[in-house]
Amino acid sequence: MRTLKVLAVSAIAILMTGCSCRTSSAGANIDQASDGGPLKDVHFAFDSYKLDATAKSTIAANADWLKANPGHTVQVEGHCDERGTNEYNMVLGSNRAKAAADALRGQGIEASSLSTVSYGEELPLDPRHNQEAWAKNRRAHFKVN
Repeated sequence: MRTLKVLAVSAIAILMTGCSCRTSSAGANIDQASDGGPLKDVHFAFDSYKLDATAKSTIAANADWLKANPGHTVQVEGHCDERGTNEYNMVLGSNRAKAAADALRGQGIEASSLSTVSYGEELPLDPRHNQEAWAKNRRAHFKVN
């Protein structure tokens, strides 16, 4: 049953956004954008969608880049670590994406240039099963279009 849910969520995500394939970067620096794009990811504490001071600073830098490069749209992706149910992680990922998008709007980015999506635990940046990997996977990623 879990495999069927994973396949269904993956198929919907691919159909809605196209393939955003990324290679695993198990040793990636947590402060770097996960795909090398111009905007950096923000990370969250376990079971939280609250933006800490570091995340707010990253959001401000991302907003500055967007203001300097008008005409781009951004899809804010919410991600979770593997702990928790699929359903819970989809909601938590959605809350993380919305929190990051709301913070960008608070920095003057137009709502019409932002969209959100939750991938829950389905697209881990680091596939390992330990604290370091889980910290990397609890994130909002900014996909610039």
